[in-house]
Parts: sequence; C-alpha cells; structure tokens
Amino acid sequence: MPIHPTTAPHKESMPSTAVAVSALPVAPPSTPEPAVIPSTTMGTTPPLHNLPTTFQHTMPSSTQQAPTTEAGADTLLKDSIAGGKEAHVGLLSTPAPGGHSEDTADVSHKESAVDPVTVSASTALSGDAGVMGPLGEVLPPSSTAVVTLWSEENDDGEASLETGPPVSSASAPSGDGEEGPVSTDFSHAQDVNFQSDPAEFFLPQGDEDSLVSGGSFACPCVETVQGSSLLPVNIERKITLVGRNLHLFKDEELDYECVLAIEGRSVVVAAFVEMDDSQSSLFYITCQLHQYSYSAAVEEYNAAITVRRRGSFQMDSPQGLHVRLYNCSVGRSDCSRCRTAQQQYSCVWCEGVHSSCVFNSSCTDHIQHTCPAPHIHLIEPLSGPVEGGTVITISGSNLGQRAEDVQHSVTVAGAPCKVIPSRYEVSSSIVCETTASGGERRGQVSVEVKEGGTGQSVQHFHYQDPVLLGVSPLKGPMSGGTSLTIMGRGLRTGQLSEISVLIGGVPCLISSELEDEQIKCLTGGSNRTGERGVTVQFGSAERHLQTSSYHYTPDPNITSAAPCKSFLSGGRVIRVSGQNLDVVQEPRIRVTLSPLELHFSGRKRRKRKSDGHSRREDRHWPLKRQRRIVPEPGCPEDSLCDVKQIEEHCTVNSSTLLLCPTPELGPEARHAAINVHFLLDNLSFDFKAVSGSPFSYELNPILHPLNRGDPSKPYRHKPGSVISVEGENLDLAIFKEEVVALIGDGVCAVKTLTRNHLYCEPPTQQPSVSTSKKREGADALPEFTVRMGNLNFSLGRVQYDSQGQAMFPLEAQVGVGVGAFIVALIVLVIVLIYRRKSKQALRDYKKVQIQLENLETSVRDCCKKEFTDLMTEMMDMSSDLVGSGIPFLDYRTYAERIFFPGHRESPLRRDLDVPACRRVTVEQGLVQLSNLLNSKLFLTKFIHTLEGQRTFSPRDRAYVASLLTVALHGKLEYFTDILKTLLSHLVEQYTTKNPKLMLRRTESVVEKLLTNWMSICLYSFLRDSAGESFYMLFRAIKHQVDKGPVDAVTGKAKYTLNDNRLLREDVEYRTLTLNVLVTSGGASESQTVPTKVLDCDTITQVKEKILEQTWKGTSYSQRPSTDSVHLEWRAGMAGHLILSDEDLTSVVQGSWKRLNTLQHYKVPDGATVTLVARQSKQVHHDSHDYVPGEKTPMLEDGDEGGVRQWHLVKASEEPELSKHRRGSLRERERERAKAIPEIYLTRLLSMKGTLQKFVDDLFTVILSTSRPVPLAVKYFFDLLDDQAAQHNITDPETIHIWKTNSLPLRFWINILKNPQFIFDVQASDNVDAVLSVIAQTFMDSCTIADHKLGRDSPINKLLYARDIPRYKQMVERYYADIRQTISASDQEMNSALAELSRNYSSEVNHLVALHELYKYINKYYDQIITALEEDSTAQKMQLGYRLQQIAAAVENKVTDL
Repeated sequence: MPIHPTTAPHKESMPSTAVAVSALPVAPPSTPEPAVIPSTTMGTTPPLHNLPTTFQHTMPSSTQQAPTTEAGADTLLKDSIAGGKEAHVGLLSTPAPGGHSEDTADVSHKESAVDPVTVSASTALSGDAGVMGPLGEVLPPSSTAVVTLWSEENDDGEASLETGPPVSSASAPSGDGEEGPVSTDFSHAQDVNFQSDPAEFFLPQGDEDSLVSGGSFACPCVETVQGSSLLPVNIERKITLVGRNLHLFKDEELDYECVLAIEGRSVVVAAFVEMDDSQSSLFYITCQLHQYSYSAAVEEYNAAITVRRRGSFQMDSPQGLHVRLYNCSVGRSDCSRCRTAQQQYSCVWCEGVHSSCVFNSSCTDHIQHTCPAPHIHLIEPLSGPVEGGTVITISGSNLGQRAEDVQHSVTVAGAPCKVIPSRYEVSSSIVCETTASGGERRGQVSVEVKEGGTGQSVQHFHYQDPVLLGVSPLKGPMSGGTSLTIMGRGLRTGQLSEISVLIGGVPCLISSELEDEQIKCLTGGSNRTGERGVTVQFGSAERHLQTSSYHYTPDPNITSAAPCKSFLSGGRVIRVSGQNLDVVQEPRIRVTLSPLELHFSGRKRRKRKSDGHSRREDRHWPLKRQRRIVPEPGCPEDSLCDVKQIEEHCTVNSSTLLLCPTPELGPEARHAAINVHFLLDNLSFDFKAVSGSPFSYELNPILHPLNRGDPSKPYRHKPGSVISVEGENLDLAIFKEEVVALIGDGVCAVKTLTRNHLYCEPPTQQPSVSTSKKREGADALPEFTVRMGNLNFSLGRVQYDSQGQAMFPLEAQVGVGVGAFIVALIVLVIVLIYRRKSKQALRDYKKVQIQLENLETSVRDCCKKEFTDLMTEMMDMSSDLVGSGIPFLDYRTYAERIFFPGHRESPLRRDLDVPACRRVTVEQGLVQLSNLLNSKLFLTKFIHTLEGQRTFSPRDRAYVASLLTVALHGKLEYFTDILKTLLSHLVEQYTTKNPKLMLRRTESVVEKLLTNWMSICLYSFLRDSAGESFYMLFRAIKHQVDKGPVDAVTGKAKYTLNDNRLLREDVEYRTLTLNVLVTSGGASESQTVPTKVLDCDTITQVKEKILEQTWKGTSYSQRPSTDSVHLEWRAGMAGHLILSDEDLTSVVQGSWKRLNTLQHYKVPDGATVTLVARQSKQVHHDSHDYVPGEKTPMLEDGDEGGVRQWHLVKASEEPELSKHRRGSLRERERERAKAIPEIYLTRLLSMKGTLQKFVDDLFTVILSTSRPVPLAVKYFFDLLDDQAAQHNITDPETIHIWKTNSLPLRFWINILKNPQFIFDVQASDNVDAVLSVIAQTFMDSCTIADHKLGRDSPINKLLYARDIPRYKQMVERYYADIRQTISASDQEMNSALAELSRNYSSEVNHLVALHELYKYINKYYDQIITALEEDSTAQKMQLGYRLQQIAAAVENKVTDL
C-alpha cells in the first residue's frame, strides 16, 4: 500500500544519518536520488548489526528467505530511533495492480551535509518467508528494504527527505554512521515517489508490537467482491466489496471511490462504507448505482476494480481483483443464439422495432420465448452427384440451438441430408452429407427446427449425373506434362475442390478453372506405357470415360543436336534429332545465362548428370516466349549481374526431328556462362549432353554496302559475274547454305562464305522489285538484301548493265533516224499546243484571281455590315436586359438538367412511390440508408461492387453518381472526401495503363461525380461572372441565324459556323416588317409591335419570331408555344385569314409538297397580323376563297401517301430551276454556284467575323485570372498535382490533360453545348450547331498537341486555325497562374462547401434519391453483402448487418436479423 511521506516533529537539532537496506550490492548513483533496483535471488549472508531495535522488528527470522526486488515499488515507512537520532525506515515492495502513479505525492529532495547510507538487506535476511512490513504485513519476497535517515532541517523547522548514494553489503554502517567501500554494480532509478500517512499512525503509543504481530490483516485493504461479480452492461448496478481494517485511518472525513479500469479509461464511482456488526475489522464498501459499458466485441469483459480514498491514495487489494461485465447482444444476432446463452447471464430475445438479445430487465418490448422459423441465406455447393456423399454447408439464422434440433429434419431437393454434429454451429451453420437422390432433380434446401418452424432456401440444389464424352489428345509421354482436355456434361458438380482427374490411377493436375463442359489438366508421370482409363472423381462419386482411353507412349528422346553456335541476334535453326518427338505438345529451347563469378564459384559444389538421360521438371513454364530480366541496381552496362533465361518455341517437323530457332541475346552474353536445354513438356535435355560439345554465341556479323563509296547510288552489275560482299565475322556461326541473299524477288545463290567475304551468283536477268517495296513507292531498282538468322541486311540497289550489239546494221540505223525525226516533229507540235494552252490558262487564272479578290472584298464588306447591324441589335437587347434581366434558371432546375440530362422526369420532382401505410417505415429505412452512406468504407465498397458488375451500364453509372450527389448534397464536405478517395483509386488504375486517358470519358461513377461536383461549385461563378457573356453570345448567334433563310425541313441555314448546316443555295428573299397587334389591357386595348421577318419564312417560323419579339421580357417557359396559337392576317377592318404551313393551297409538284411561306400568301411589307389562341377547327361552308372581312381559315388537306415536304431546298434532289428567271446572266451564275457549292463557304467566314467579339469575350471571362479564380478550381487542380507527385508522374502534358479533362471537358463544354442548362431559353438545331463549333474550338485550345491542317482538314477547324494558338496561350497562362496562386486549404474548401450545403440542400429531394439508390442496392444485394462480408473492417463495423436492417424496413421482407 503506497503511503505518503510525512515529517516528524522537530524535537532537537542534531545531524541525522540515512541508512538503507538493499537486496543487492549497490553503488553510488550519479545523482543523489532514491533508487529501486531489480534483483535476483540471493544467498544467505551474515546478519546486520547495530540496527535500532524498532527496525529489527521488521527483519525476518533466520528461516526466512532473503527478499528480492523488482523495478517499481511502493514505500512503507516507519519511525525508528537509532542511537538517539530520529530515523525513517522504508521498505520498497511491488505495487498492487491497478495502482495509479498520479495518486502518489512527489518528494522534493535537498542535498545533505551527511551522505545517507544504503545497506543491503541480504546481510540480515534469509529464509523463505517474505519480509514483515512496518505495520506487520508480510511483504513478498521480491522486495527491497531501504532505511533512509533525514539529514537536515528546512527553514520552517521540518525535516526534509534526503537520499544519498547507497553502499554495498560489504560496508554495513556502524553506529556512528561510517561507511565503507562502495560497489559499482548499482542500477540507479531516477524517479521514485514516496507516500505515507501521518507519523502518528505508524507509532501509536504502546502498540508497536501488536501492529507488527498482526500480519497482513493489520493493514487496511480490500479483499474480494461480495456476491456475483457479473454485471450486465447499460444496467444500473451496485458493487459491494469486502475490506478490512478501515478503522485504522485517522482522517475519517475522506470519502471512498471505486475505480474500474475499462478499455484504458478509469470509471470512478462514489462509494460508502458500512462496518460488519459481528467483526469490527470487517467492512463492506458499496459502489453506488452506475451503468457500465464497453465497446469491445466480446461477450464478457474483465474490468479491474480498486478502491481509493478521494483525493488520497489507493488501497491495497489482491492482484487480479475484477468484476465481469457482459453484453448479451455480442455474438447473439438472432433468437437461437440468444437462447443458448448461459442462464447466469439472464439474456432474453426482445422483440420490437429493433429486435435484439438484451438483459431480461432491460427489454421494454415483448420477450420472445419461441424463436422464429429458420432463415437460410446460402447453400454451398449448389450441386452434387446423384449418388450423394456431397458435404453441404447451409448458412443462415435461427438454425437451431443445438445439433439435435435439426438432426433428422434437413432435406435437400426432397432427399434427406445427414447432419454432421461435430461441424454444427449454433443457429448459423449446418453441415450435412447428401444421400442418394435416385436421379437428377432440382429443389430447395429445407430445414425444420424442433419447436421452431421450417425454413427453405431461395437457392436450389441440383442433383446432377455428370457424363464424360471424350478426351484430347489421346496420347502423351509417360513422363507426363501433357495438357489434356476432358469433354463432358455437368462436370461442375459438387465441391470444386473435391473434383479430381485420374489417368490409370495417376493424378492429373487440374490446370484451369473448371467448366461445365470441359476440364483441363496436366498429366502426371507413369511408370509404364499403354492404354489407361480416364476417371473423374466428384467427391466420393466417380465417372469413367467409356468411349476411349488415354495412351501413355514412351518418352521422347533426343540423340543429337546441331549446329552448336549462333550469332547473338539468334534465329539460327538447330536440328534436333531423336525418337517420339511428335508426342510433345510444347517443345521449347531455353538459354540460361549465368554470371561468370556465380558459375565458377558453384562449379565445385554442383554435380551435374551428363549421361544424356532426361530429368523431370515441374510444368509451370509459360506458353509464350518469355524473358526474365531483373537487373540489379548499379549493374554495369553490357554485363550480367543475375541469372537470365530466354526461351523460344520449337517446331515439330516429324517424330524424329525438331527445328528450334536460337533466341536472341544481348551483348552481356559474351561475358556469361551459357547453358542450352531442350524442354519437352516434363523432360529437359542438356545440349552438351546430347551433342557432346557446349553451345556458344558469337558476335553478330557485319556486312558493308555494295557501293561503299556512295551507298545512295545503285550498284552496277555486269550480267554473268558474281557479286562480292565484304564484311566481318561472316562465318563464325553460320553455313553458306543457311544464308539467304535476294535481289528484289530473285535469289542470289551463295557460292562461298568466308570470314570477310560472301560471294553469290545473281539471276541472269534483272529481277523485279519486291512487292513490299512496290507498296512503299520505292525506286524501280531492286534491293540487294541478305538474311542471316534474325538479321536482315539491306546493302543497296542493284542496276544491271545492258549489253548492246557492237555494230548496228544500216537498215536499223535508217529506221532509227526516221523514227527520231518523227518523234522530234511530234514533240514540236506538242510544245506549240502546250504554249497556247498555257497562255489561255494564265488568262483564266488572272480572271479567277480578280474574282477571288472581289469576293474577298465583298466578304470583308459583308462582315463589317453584318457586325455593325449585330452590334446595334445587341445594344438594343442589352438595354432590354436592364429591365428584364438574364433568364437564369433557379438552382433546382439547373441541378436537374445537369445531373439527369435526357431524363423526361427528374427524380427531384417526384414523390416517394410507396403505399401510404408503409410510408413512415420506408422513410425511416431511407434515413438509415442515409446514415449508412456516411460510412466511407460502405460507400466505396458499394461503388466498386456496382462497377464490377457486367450489367451495370455506363448510363447506370452516371445515374447512380447523380443520385449519390443528391443524397449527399447536404454533406458536400463528405461528398468531396469521397470524390478524392475514388479519384485516387482511378489514378492508381490508369497509371498502370495510359494515364493520359484518365477522365476522358464518363466510364466510371467518379467521373460523373466530378462533373456534378464542378457544376455545384461553379454555379455562382456562372451566374455572377460568365453568365452574361455566354448569354450575349447565345443571343448574337440566334439573331444572326434568324437574319437569313433557314430551311424548316433540312435545318440548313444561310448564316452558320457549321458547314454541315450550311445552306449551299442562293435563295431569293426580302425582309418584311409586320405590325403585330398585341392586346395589352382589356379586350379593346391593343398596341402594335413591329417585327422583322423574311418572306421565305414558314408560318411556324414567323410565329416563333413574333413570340420572340412580343414576349422578349418573359422567360421561354412562360411563353405560349407556337402550336397553341394561330397566325391571323388582317387586311382592313374585316379581312381576317388564318395562315398555316400546310393547307389546300400548298404547292404540290409530283411527290413533293412545299411548305407555305409569307411569299406564298403574298403578304406585303407592313401587313398587320396577330396571334390568336388555337381552338377547335371551324369549317365554313359558304366559300373557300379569301373574302375580306371574313374569318376563313384554309382547310388542311388529309393524309397523302408518299408526299414529301420541302421548304427552300429538296432533301435528296437538286432543286429545280425556277421558271421565272431574270435573264441568262443570273442563270449562268447560279449554274456555276451549283457546280462549285464550296463558293458558299465564304458565308462561314462572314458568320465567324460577326461573332468574333462575343466569342473572345466569353473565352476571356472563362480563362481570366484577373478576378479571383473559383476556389473549387484551385483546390481540384492542386489535388491533381498532388496525385501526379504521389505516383511519380512528371510529364507536364499528362497533368495538363488531366486538368483539361476535369474542368473544360467536364464542365465548360457541357455548358457551352447546352445553354438551356443555365438559361430559360430554347436552343434550335442551328444554334446548337454553331455552339458545337465554338465548343470544339474551346476544346482544341485546351490541348497541347498541335493540329496539322491541310486541304482535307474539317472546315470547322480551318475557320479558327489562326485563333486557336492565341487561345492556347490563354489556357496555358490560366493553368500557370492557378498553380502559382496560394493553395486552397482543406479548411477553406470545407467552409465553402458547408455554405453551399446550407444554401442549396433544401432544393433537392433526398428521400427520392435514396429510394432510387436502394433499387440498385436491391438489384445487386447479394454481391454487395458478399463484398462487405469479405472485408474484416466492414465486419467489425457491422455494415452488412445494417444493410440488412435497411432492406427489412424498405422492402418489408424477412432477413436474418
């Protein structure tokens, strides 16, 4: 028991002496502090003399064993009078378990004028008993007795504790305090705390002898726990401890406390003490009511318990004193397990909303006395032979409380299954052996528990009758190693691990995954040849192949191999002769390179068999050529530091001949030991053993070009002579018969081969050029090539010298002269004609040049005019926007269109599709699912499991990612953490492939999550910064497109940037200004709004332009649609006519019907029109002609079979020439334009020049760093830089591509192509086509690769060819500026994300998104549960259990809970 040191009252001023008794020889410590030293058992030594009488009371008798000490001890002190001097005697003993150092008081030390002395107690202590303490207790033998005397006083008159260097037992102090020699074997402890009670307690007057004689019972202590030490968790319980001698404490006002050590923390509970009525020294310490708990997943936890006095020290107690906490729910997840708990635990199954196993008194719901029916989760395997004998494992819950409950009640597909009691696990697993079924059948597994109901599996077990149909090949060597394929039906029967193949009793090792129709295995070695039966064992059942058998043939044998040299380049064919070589499946040649040092050092130890016999090897080599090269760090170039093996496949020529090409080696082979082996399945033959000489590699040959003076010129060959080629090392490792020399396609026969020369005889006629050279478009002269093994030398072109006659006959000379004259005359005529044509072409060229200059001037003037008009219109529109503002979408609509593009109905708009009676339960389950999604482990497992399913399409990935975005919208900080984790997984995946392809397409969930994350974070930037420039560009495009003709059928327009949408016709049109009557107040109040249209516009196009002009201050979604109104032309007060695209007046030409336009109705400039609401059709019978003053809508014609519509141009035919043409000149111009439709490409340039300012403004806003860059962009770009650094990716192009794919590609391109995502507008097909060209230009600007443009390049890229380099500089500057700015900390980003969550979380419907997510969980439920069960951390977190609870709530289905 630790005791605090106290100061004795100062009686007289005199020097004091310090004496310590130690169990070991000790030496002076380096600093004057008390020491506790470890010790071993000591022998008996002479007793101490001259010790005070009171101190001798503490010494054991001669029969007692000398004490030993251990590190760390409590100090017990007792006052003693030694020679008229006051002394304190301390005994160091091992502290009680559970003691706390913070309960002891530190003692301050001061240097002493008289050094204290420590004396070994071994001089006086002997025997087996422990040391008697100052209070009479028996100390354990592992104790050290220390006597310490205080040596001086403090200023206030109180003595202070002094310690000094202890001395050995050889220098026991005398009465006057002298000390002898000091031992140097002392181990000094620096930190010792001394504790004691007041001095009066130790020396009551007249009671010294009684205290000492009392033994251990004289000390206040705690003995045991009264009653049961079992305590249920989370239930208030009292603990009663039995103590003794508590009345000895003088400070009775101090309270008591119980201290329990639970999982590294101390639980302190107030306590009170009651004295036993019969024994005055017996006390009961009662710890107050308290609920105890622990988090460890164990049924029972031993918590050490001690008692201390409040603010004071800890009381002694037996070692290992503890109480036992237990938790009924641990390990008892179902009713059956709960009922098997020991009765002393009083555990019951509490039925309720969350059923569980609890302590009986804590159940507030119904106590279930009968367990529910068993629930089977899994059976394994799912098949077995009809003979039975298959051991099946049935996993589930409530499968009984002991094996006898299900002993005779398990059936598999209707057949009994014998339970194996030794492998039964309570409630969760039954292992049984199937019995014979009598035939093939399929059925469920049924388990009936005694007094517990019956449960059936969802899975079906299949009794199968496997059949063997054949084996291939039918023969192989007796040494084995042959790969067999056994065909059949139902071969995946029973436990796959119990399926084995025997060939005549010899095991055949299964080498690949089992299939239902075939098994592949490697044959083992047999000791004899002949036919062998093929047997497949399915556990205890066997099937034999009846139709054929396998034949073991004699092993292949190699008798000779030649040649024995090869060039380093390899490719030389070695002819291997022997017997039975055709039975080998995979013959190979292996070259082994060993460092010379390793070879020489191991030569003496290695005994090699060189008798030519084969040896068996394990069949583990690959089927393809393999190089195993593992260079050591710092290995010199062209040298070998490790063993290397290279293999090459051989070709079976016949049963007696193999052709093996030598492998290619590097230059390090010249400085290595070379061993060559032939591998014939399981056999290996050493080249040296079969050929008698070692194999060697020689330097590669060198051949010089034929024309060494100028290799670019052809070699001139005179027919009839041989070709001589110079070189080096030509015949070191090849014969002339193996050299192949070719001139084009002709063979140059090698006649002689020496060390430095090769002579070959070429064909008599110059051969043709080889086919490969013809494809390459090479010269017409044939190439001279030489092939030596794997080496191919191209030595130059060869030109044959032609041999003419020595003298021509006279007739021939005359003929040649006449022919030459005729040829010269013809050439002269051709030259004259060519000059005339050239002058005409030059004149035509100048004409075309003048026309092009005029065209360029007209295009420039047109651009200026169009731009001026557009700027005027845009200024008017800007003034209109001041009042109405930009029609931004609200965040909810924006999120719907970004997250779920292409969905007719967004999940954010729907309500939960569940019955009202289950709505509350389902919502609770969805809330639990939301909490489960907060588990990072579950969420990542869930996503990776879904992505691993083949049926999980890319559309499903994007949909699930958007659902997760909605579900986690209120926790964007956590959402960002998940995004970072998944992104790191994606980076690891792509670093093994091509990292430049990462984030290019939406092929994973994380890529769609990134798109959504960027869209959320940049919404405010869109509204505040980039939105205005983008909207102005959109309006400029729409205005410019509508300014010219647009074909309503083909969608082609005069003004566009997309050449596929360009109207390549000259359409006559003029601009009309219509006065539109708009009702502003009452029915009689109206005003006129002028609207510009084209006379070639269809009626629907006119209505769109009128709605655009009259409702320009209203968002598109608030406007009426064109189908809901009629266009009415009013002429005068009474003339009303409804105009439509089709009616009885439509022009029909053959199978073509033209849509009606204003030109068709002859509507004049300044005409008055109005829009009237569409109602039911009105049929007027008086007249179909137009009569002023009457409403006479034209009747629409009915269905016309085979009639095709057209507007400006016909879709598949050339437009017919108009019958009303104004002269032949205009007609010729139109014909020329038709012949060259590219003449209209200048319209693209005009459109580009008009929109240039708006495109530049938008790109500048997006790529500008003059204003603060969005925090999300900086944060994510830094994240990509960190990921690249972690994976050692230093290529700046790769990092640039990552950033481009994450921001411009995933966000800006998506917005640029879809303005309806951010604005309440309608984008027509023509506007979309223009925006696509601009978006593609933006994407090209963000790439590093240079785009080489030519005549065949797309028109869209040629349009912005000059602008893209400037835009690229903007992008590179944008990325560089972002990287140089101060990094965004996680705290700043989390703060911004938290604000976004608060602002927008109410805009989305979390429950519907969770319900949609659960549909995917339900679809892949088994795979998700399996993934969670395979992860140990997920098991500890009970993620699978929580998912089952959610399924029970949402699906209302029974689980194993």
